[in-house]
Amino acid sequence: MTLPEQKQLWFEHYKTGAQQLEKAANIKGLVSAFNANIDAVVKLTGAEIKKLIQAVGADESDLMLEKHNSIKRPEDALRGLIKCFGNGIAEEWIIENEQTFLTLLELLGTEKLQMGGQGGIVANVAAVCGVNPVYVHAASLPKEQAGLFLNLPNLKSFTDDGKAMQVSLMERKSDIPLIHYIIEFDKDDRITVNGKKVTCPKANRFIATYDPLNLKLEIDPAFDRAMASGKFEYDYLILSGYQLLQEKLPNGKSGTERIDESVEKIKVWRKNAKEHILHFEVASTQDKIIRKKLVDVFGNFADSIGVNERELIDIMEVIDKPDLADSCNAHTHSVNLFSALVEAFAYMNVARIQLHMFGLYITIQRKGFKLKPLQNRNGMQTAALVAAAKASTGALNSAYVLLAAQHKKVSDVGISELNDLAAYIDAAYGRNELRETGIFYHKDFDVIAVPTIIIEKPVTLVGMGDTISSVSLIGASL
Repeated sequence: MTLPEQKQLWFEHYKTGAQQLEKAANIKGLVSAFNANIDAVVKLTGAEIKKLIQAVGADESDLMLEKHNSIKRPEDALRGLIKCFGNGIAEEWIIENEQTFLTLLELLGTEKLQMGGQGGIVANVAAVCGVNPVYVHAASLPKEQAGLFLNLPNLKSFTDDGKAMQVSLMERKSDIPLIHYIIEFDKDDRITVNGKKVTCPKANRFIATYDPLNLKLEIDPAFDRAMASGKFEYDYLILSGYQLLQEKLPNGKSGTERIDESVEKIKVWRKNAKEHILHFEVASTQDKIIRKKLVDVFGNFADSIGVNERELIDIMEVIDKPDLADSCNAHTHSVNLFSALVEAFAYMNVARIQLHMFGLYITIQRKGFKLKPLQNRNGMQTAALVAAAKASTGALNSAYVLLAAQHKKVSDVGISELNDLAAYIDAAYGRNELRETGIFYHKDFDVIAVPTIIIEKPVTLVGMGDTISSVSLIGASL
């Protein structure tokens, strides 16, 4: 089969996207918790980063060193930014004090504000896809935060007296705004630091976060009471926001304690709910103790887990697979990442794990999982369409935008990654039809792989992983 023939075949597969979005209205409900915040988005060129280095007066040799992955001074933010810029990767680092945050606020401004936090992004995406109702948690809900939720009646949160109310119309006047900086950069941009020329290999972003509430996984009591009451049905419970935790928290507690406390609450929520899927969305978690705890806890507690390339490599580091982590770092392609995904799947007791990598989505799931392989493929294709629409338009704020990329074909990169994976699985596991159907039925598990649409010059990449994981589930509806 030629490349044009294979791309046309996948174009035909992708035609299910519109039908799958129509079925989203049949979903009984979706819960998105825990993190919602305000993102201040800044797009910087290499030249502008250079100006920031000069404005801060940073030692350029120091900016090239591998140190702690946290922001104690403005220079640390620049060090993290240059690391992500030079490697084309996404990471999130915590701003540890208010003064550093205020300095960055002065340097970077707040020209573009948008919904931030996996929980908030998933809620907006699910609501615009037509899921009814969507219940979203927000640790802080001042007017600025409420205004970033879409003005949709199916998108709700809970008042103190336990009523479900349209969240964009709510306001907790005593709550503080929680602002995260999303610093984006473009592929092929260049910068010279300490005499070394650095070229960005892939468009991506660096996140600098100052968030005293989500930092300790603060849970809104009204939301907790409502979920524990058993009055509200849902088919999907999507959890996120744990990546901000550190083992030593400012209030004296430990991050691992907060994970355990949250799980005890969620157990009560689940006990009162009918059959549903609990999906845990992993994010870049710098504290290795927290990262290992999350892998161990949610590997046994969640039904489904979502990761990107970086997060999967990070998991390898804490499950004692350093050689595989190094291989994936050196050669970040579908074959190495699939090997890592198999290791993560074997280590954890989770029934389904999905990787969203550049050009390809891969899911491994147990035989007999609630969503059949073809359902998963349909959902992943729908997610790829919606993600491409988000990348090309910059916002998913109406149902009309969701299929903006449906005329586009899958990328050459995606087909190449798919074919390499299929060849590897041919040799390691047996003959498969991944190239043609995207589905491989192994005796022990099922593999679903979908080549994706790539937008060469994306308007934004913020929240892409959260969008992909949630729409993959929403779009898998029968």
